[in-house]
Amino acid sequence: MVGRSATCQLSLDDALVSRRHAMFVISKDGVTVEDLQSRNGVIVNGQRITSRVPVQPGDKVVIGSQELTLQKGRDGRDAIGRVTANIRRTMAARSDPAPTSSPEQDSELSMVRRVDAFNLLAGVAEKALAMGRAEEAERLLAAPLADVVDASRAGKPLVPALVDLAARFAAKLATATAKGPWADCVIELYQAQGRPCSAQVIDELYNAFRKVNAVDLARLRAYLAVLHEKQATFGPAERFLLQRIEGLERLAVLR
Repeated sequence: MVGRSATCQLSLDDALVSRRHAMFVISKDGVTVEDLQSRNGVIVNGQRITSRVPVQPGDKVVIGSQELTLQKGRDGRDAIGRVTANIRRTMAARSDPAPTSSPEQDSELSMVRRVDAFNLLAGVAEKALAMGRAEEAERLLAAPLADVVDASRAGKPLVPALVDLAARFAAKLATATAKGPWADCVIELYQAQGRPCSAQVIDELYNAFRKVNAVDLARLRAYLAVLHEKQATFGPAERFLLQRIEGLERLAVLR
């Protein structure tokens, strides 16, 4: 199993990876991979798969922003044995009891960790992006972005400044990497918040939408529907932001 969940044998800290994203099956007949109805799909040798497919040594499998290459061991049977043993050891280690704390303490600690993670990494990632090192910035930000997205999906309260910061860097990654799911991540965060994107984030999204191959238009329109329902309560500044987001929809349709 591959995903962001700690119960997966291969756990990836990546905001573009679903909790249970894909499954590899190793048997005497070979190796297959299957997409577990993930949000962003599984790409095998440049093609998105729709069913379980066989993979061969040297094949490239993209899950989220991570590219995996299947390699052949010197002895296939021994290799499978080593993988099984490693999985069992990993699962045993994860079963150790953790120190108990109250839900309130857990929530406060989780929020502090998310804010600290971005405060520590945002400056470094900004420099990496300025130097054209998009992959390095993506590697730095994948884990903290995944934390924010997970918290948002779980309905946990998030500091607006943290959402704006996370969304701004997700939009920057979309521009730098030309990967649409990073732009989709921005829309998902603000849809959960039920408010317009910040002006700075919208500026970056316009840059991203001109570079990415595709964005989730249905998600963008669902977000606009949420904003239109609340439009009567918006002030002049928020109405202007809404108009700019509507412009993003038109740009996405043209792309």
